Amino acid sequence: MEQPDSGAEPASAAGDAAEALDRPLPEGVRRRVVALVSDAFGGLTVAELPAQLRQYARFTPSRRAKFAGNAMAAALESDPVFRQRIGEKLSQAQPELCAALAAGSPPAAADPLDVAAAAYVLRPAGWVKLVAAAGEEAQRADAERADEAGRRELERLREELFEARAHTKSETERLRTELETTRKEAESLRRKVRSAQSDLKRGEAALRQAGAEIDTVRTEAATQVSAAESEARRLRARLGEAEAAVEAARRAGREGRSVEDMRLRLLLDTVLDAAQGLRRELALPPASIRPADLVDAVEPGRLSPKDIASRALSETDPALLDQLLALPQAHLVVDGYNVTKTGYPTMPLEKQRLRLLGGLSVLAAQSGAEITCVFDGAELAAPVLLAPPRGVRVLFSKAGVTADELIRQLVRAEPSGRPVVVVSTDREVADGVAKAGARPVASAMLLKRLSRV
Repeated sequence: MEQPDSGAEPASAAGDAAEALDRPLPEGVRRRVVALVSDAFGGLTVAELPAQLRQYARFTPSRRAKFAGNAMAAALESDPVFRQRIGEKLSQAQPELCAALAAGSPPAAADPLDVAAAAYVLRPAGWVKLVAAAGEEAQRADAERADEAGRRELERLREELFEARAHTKSETERLRTELETTRKEAESLRRKVRSAQSDLKRGEAALRQAGAEIDTVRTEAATQVSAAESEARRLRARLGEAEAAVEAARRAGREGRSVEDMRLRLLLDTVLDAAQGLRRELALPPASIRPADLVDAVEPGRLSPKDIASRALSETDPALLDQLLALPQAHLVVDGYNVTKTGYPTMPLEKQRLRLLGGLSVLAAQSGAEITCVFDGAELAAPVLLAPPRGVRVLFSKAGVTADELIRQLVRAEPSGRPVVVVSTDREVADGVAKAGARPVASAMLLKRLSRV
C-alpha cells in the first residue's frame, strides 16, 4: 500500500511545483478548506497525522477547526503526504465532485467555494485557475450580497430619513407653537416681575420708614422708662423714709410721747447722770478749793506733766473701753461680723454670733451700758432663729441695706451729747460715725476686753 503513495508523492510534488497561487488563498476558500480537513481529520490514525497535529486528534471537528485551523492549513500546504491522505478521504466523501475535478469539468451547480476547496486539496491540472475563479466568484457573490444588503440598508435609511423628516417637521411645528406660548407666558411673567419689583421697592421703603419710626419710639420709650425708673426709685426712697417716720410716730404715740420728747428726755437723763457722776467723783466740799490751787506749778512731791503723760492709755487698751462705758447713758454699738471675723474667722457664722453675743451679755451686766450688736443680713436666705441675750439688742440689716449703713442710722438716731461708742475696724464706718459725734474704737480692743470676761 505504501508503494503507490510514494509513487504519487512525486507526481503531486511535480504538479505543485508546476502550479502555485500567486496570491493568498481567499478567506472563504480557506475557511472551507479548514472545514474539509477537520472533517477528514477524524478518519486518520495518529500515526498518519503530522506531528504538529497529533495533539488535536481527540478534538471534535468544530473544536478542531477553531483551535487547529492555522496548523491544519500550514500542514496541508507543506506536507504533500498529509494533503494526499486528506484528498483520499475527500474522494470517498464526495466522489462525484472529485471525479468532475479530475476530468477538468466541475459541476456548474456546485458551490464555488466547495469546488475551490476540493481543487486546493486534490490539486488536479488547472487547480490554480479553479481556486482563483472560485475565489472571484465568491467575492462576486459576496459583493452582490453586500450590494443587496447595502441597497436594503439604504432603503431602510431612506425610509427612516423620511420618517425622521416628517417627525422633525411635526416636532418643529409643535416646538414653534410651544415657543410662541412660552414667549407670551414669559412676557406676562416679565410684566408681573416688574410689578412685583415695584411693589417690593415700595414695601422696602415703607419698611425702612417703619424701622426708623420704631427706633425713634424705642429711644423715646427707653428714655421714658429710665426717667420712670429714676422717679420710681426716688419715690420708693421717699416712701421708705415716710414709712419709717410713720412707724416712729406710731411708736412714739403708743408710748405717749413724741420722738423729740424722747430725745430730750434721754439727753436730760444723760446730763443729770453726768452731773451726779461728777458729784460722786469730786466728793469734795466747795470751800476746800482755793484760786491759788488752780495755778499751774510743780509742788514738792507732786507728779510732773511728764509723769501724767506716761499714764495715758493706748488705743487698744481694754481699760479705755471700760472708761468709755463708764460714762453716763453710754451706748455701745458693735459691728458684729467685723469683730468675729477679726477674732475667730474660721468658725461657722452661727457659732461666731453666739460667742460674741455671750461675751457682750456679760459685758452689759458688768458695765450697765446699752449695747446693740449689728449683723449684715443682706445675704440671709431666711430669718435667723436667735434669742437675744439679756442686756444686748441684736439687729440684722434689711435687704438692700448693709450693716455699715444700719450702724450709721443708729448713731444719727441718738441725740447730740449722748456718749456713743462704735466698735469696728472698718475705716469708712469709723470716719462716718466720728463725723456724727460717736467715738470709734478698734475691734481688737473689744476682743481683749471680752477675753477678760
